Formats: sequence, structure tokens, C-alpha cells
Amino acid sequence: MPKKFFPAFIGFLIVIFTLPTSGCTFIFQKGRRTDVEQIFQLKSELSELEKAKQELEDRLKDEIADKEVKVEMLEKGLVITFVAEVLFDSGKDKLREVALEKLDKIAVVLNTTVKDLNVGIEGHTDNEPIKYSGWKSNWELSVARALSVLHYLLDNQGVDPHRLAPMGYGEYHPVTSNETREGRQKNRRVEIVILPRAQKVAESSAE
Repeated sequence: MPKKFFPAFIGFLIVIFTLPTSGCTFIFQKGRRTDVEQIFQLKSELSELEKAKQELEDRLKDEIADKEVKVEMLEKGLVITFVAEVLFDSGKDKLREVALEKLDKIAVVLNTTVKDLNVGIEGHTDNEPIKYSGWKSNWELSVARALSVLHYLLDNQGVDPHRLAPMGYGEYHPVTSNETREGRQKNRRVEIVILPRAQKVAESSAE
């Protein structure tokens, strides 16, 4: 993946750094020393995420080929998306045995290449109402699934708990329409998001 990196000259330039895969722009004002340091830090973090993406694509090549998982760089970070049925039986939050080795592959990268970056684990569902599984709503199911993945990475793979955060979005963050069976399947998913440390910086010229 090509990198776009613009040199900064202290006291002379305003530098705009664009994340090539997400369109997210970071603005650094007038060559402040801290801004120059942030540029180099951001470049390092992008390299970490790019390396992690390549490693994950290699480790998960069979799952990617079978369309069980997708690895992509998005605005929020490096996202590993599992179709929910790969990890869980319908309406359940207990991880399937066949899912464990897939999570193990991800844990290796989390504990090495991006060992200093935080990880969000997001549960998502389709918009079908809960009927027989005993959950109060899709929110509860999505949170429970995110927590199941979190606890596996924590308890079985030793990922630092300070880095992990579970989130459940229920049916409210679909990636496509729920009007078709294929669409609903895509919306039922778990996303493991490796988060970059850098955040958008916007300072006024008066500072």
C-alpha cells in the first residue's frame, strides 16, 4: 500500500496528512514541534496497521477465500469482520469450537505486531426481532457475543485486558439492507477493530 507523507518544516508550513485507506485527514499547524513528532508517530502507527493487515490476510487466507471473514482498513481502524454464523450458532453467544482456531490466528497478531494498540470488539445483528432465544432484544445478544470474543482473547490468549473494550450495537449499525436473506447475514457480524492511537488534530492558528 503506498504511503502519502509530507515533510514538515518548523515555523513555515501547515502540514495535512491523509490516511490513504480511509480518507481521514490530520491537520498540523505551523510546524509546532509536537505536531512534527505526531506526524512521525502517525507514520509509525500506520506502518504497524499495514503490517498487521498483511499478516492477518496471510493467516486468514482460507477464511477470507470462503467469505467467512474480511480484513480491511477503515476510518475507525483495522477491522476484522466475522460473519456471525462462523463464531456462533443462531441466537447463541457461546463460541463454536470451529471458531477458536480462527480467533487464535488473530490473537497472535494482537500480541505481537500491534501489541501496544487498543482493540474494540463489536457485536452486530440483523433487524429480526428476538423470538425464541431468550434474549430481551438484539442489543443484549450483540453485547453478549462481543463479550464472548473478548473473554476468549483475554482468558485463552492472554491479550491485555487494558486494551480490550466490548460494544454491542444490535441492529442499529447495518452494513447493508435487511430486506434480503443475504443482507441480513452480512449484518449479523462481529468486528474486531484494531484502533490507531492517533486522533484528528485541529488547532486554530491563534494557538
